[in-house]
Amino acid sequence: MLLYFKPGACSLASRIVLIELDLPFVAMAVDTQAGTTKAGADYRRINPKGYVPALEVAPGVIVTENPAVLQYLADHVPEAGLAPAAGTLDRVRLQEWLNFISAELHKAFGPYFHGDVLQGPEKARVEATLLRRIDDVEAGLSDGRSFLLGTVFSVADAYLFVVLNWASFIGVDLARWPCISAFMTRMLARPAVRKALAAEGLLQDEAA
Repeated sequence: MLLYFKPGACSLASRIVLIELDLPFVAMAVDTQAGTTKAGADYRRINPKGYVPALEVAPGVIVTENPAVLQYLADHVPEAGLAPAAGTLDRVRLQEWLNFISAELHKAFGPYFHGDVLQGPEKARVEATLLRRIDDVEAGLSDGRSFLLGTVFSVADAYLFVVLNWASFIGVDLARWPCISAFMTRMLARPAVRKALAAEGLLQDEAA
């Protein structure tokens, strides 16, 4: 498989899952602003939407959108249990979380990375939306569960970790949310997470 990624972007979730599943893959960095891959290819010919991740699962066969990529990977190795079986209520719960992370939490971080300086009422509005969405995650973990679906790690946890990790880049201290803080600590203890972070230059004391 060939993973098109941008360091620290949401494509990091796919890398974490690929490593968790011990699937062989090649990673190709993308400059989404220039629209080119590290090899010099026109990325929009690979993914016309221009963003990451994109996963080439067979020659010329591309899967895009984080929830789709992550579920594809989990279903590729079902015995690993990174996604409940299709057609079950547990699978619906996974899809609920994947959609929330993608459509609400991820989107709430977006304005901080668009290059514009946030100020005044717009800054207040954006901050309020982000904090409300982080509150939603805290509420979801508040029953003492270790991971989003309970006691078992799933692909949704990889995506959640990556998005919440962006808080450190915008000055939001996750310590104010104790359940989230504990979740992030558990995630950072996972070898696959540390290996993925190191591979993208985000964990300097680890070998990639």
